[in-house]
Amino acid sequence: MKKTFKIAAIALMVSMTAVSCKKKVSDAELTSQATTAITAYPGTSVEVKEGEAHLSGVFATEADKQAAIAALKKVQGVKDVHDMATVAPVAAPVEVNMVDAVVLQKVNDALKDIPGVKAEDVNGTLTLTGSTTSANARKVKESVDALKIGKYDNKITVK
Repeated sequence: MKKTFKIAAIALMVSMTAVSCKKKVSDAELTSQATTAITAYPGTSVEVKEGEAHLSGVFATEADKQAAIAALKKVQGVKDVHDMATVAPVAAPVEVNMVDAVVLQKVNDALKDIPGVKAEDVNGTLTLTGSTTSANARKVKESVDALKIGKYDNKITVK
């Protein structure tokens, strides 16, 4: 009986030691695994402390950020994910330099009596094109200058 009791005690001690010796993943290893999980998102980083992942950086979209959080939650050993990341603001639309439609209409109205000459917007610059006589070219210049529209590109060919 004494022998059985000793064997049972030793077996119990060995089994408890085996359970308590279960390898715990270090924060450094978890950080490495978590970093691998978010490599698809440049400009971001993750650090694991006490099994909790701290995500930081800037994501292109909210969907990318949520996907990274989901990927971190799948890393075995990560207990929780703290979101300290941001989403890049949407860039303001680039303003295209265009000639004001009202100005363009005024110039075309001033040129309506001069055949062969027209005004148009070419890459954001008011441009006069066509061909006419030197007398009409002078009238065009005077008419457009009288409108005080500022700078324009005169590409009229004089015959």
